[in-house]
Amino acid sequence: MIPLRDVIPSRTLPIVTSAIIIVNALVFLFEVSLPEPELRALFGRFGLVPAHLALPTVLTSMFLHGGWLHVIGNMWCLWIFGDNVEDRMGHARFLVFYLLCGALAGFGQVVVQPGSHVPTVGASGAIAGVMGAYLVLYPRSRILTLIPIFIFIQIVEIPAVYFLVFWFVIQFFSGVGSLATSSGEPAGGVAFWAHVAGFLSGMLGVLLFRRPERQRPEWWHDIDG
Repeated sequence: MIPLRDVIPSRTLPIVTSAIIIVNALVFLFEVSLPEPELRALFGRFGLVPAHLALPTVLTSMFLHGGWLHVIGNMWCLWIFGDNVEDRMGHARFLVFYLLCGALAGFGQVVVQPGSHVPTVGASGAIAGVMGAYLVLYPRSRILTLIPIFIFIQIVEIPAVYFLVFWFVIQFFSGVGSLATSSGEPAGGVAFWAHVAGFLSGMLGVLLFRRPERQRPEWWHDIDG
C-alpha cells in the first residue's frame, strides 16, 4: 500500500515539516556526490552503530539515507502525516517531538540488536513517531492509498486507523522475523524495531506535546474525498 495523501487540510504552514524535508534532501544530495569509500566512512561515523553506540549519532543518523527510494519514501510519508501533527502541536513542540521520537526509535533498535555493527540510517523511526501521533489525533481521517493488485492498480480511501495499525503490525512481525538471524545484524538491512519503538513513542508522546487549545471537535471527517 502506498499512501498518496490524507483528507485533512492543514490550518497552519508546516514550516518545520518542510524544513526537515529540505535538510534531508540536501544531505542526501551530498551523499550521492561522494565516492563509495567516503560514503561508507560517512555512514560509519554519523550512522547509529549499536555495537559502538555514540550518543550524537542518535540524532545525526536521522538525516542520512541509504538510497533514492529510502529518502523519497520517508520524506513523502513525512509530508503526508507531518503537516497535521505539526498543526496540532505547534512548530517548536513538533520539532522537539520529531527529534525525540527519532532518538527513542534509535535506542529501541540498539536494545533489540546491541551487537549489530551495521550503521542504522534514516528518518524512518522519527516518521514512525509522527504516524503514531497521527493515529491518536486523527483516527477518523482517511488516507488515499494506491494498492497494486498484480497488473491492476486500485486507488481507495482507507480509514487512517486501519492504514496505520496495519502498517504497525507489519513492522512488528517483520521485526520478530529479524530476530531469527543468528548474526545479530538486522534482517534485510531494515531497522524494524526502530519503526516499532518510534511509532509507540509517537502514540504516547503526542499526549504530552499536543496543544490543549487544539482539543476541539474537528469538521474535516465529513469531507467527501
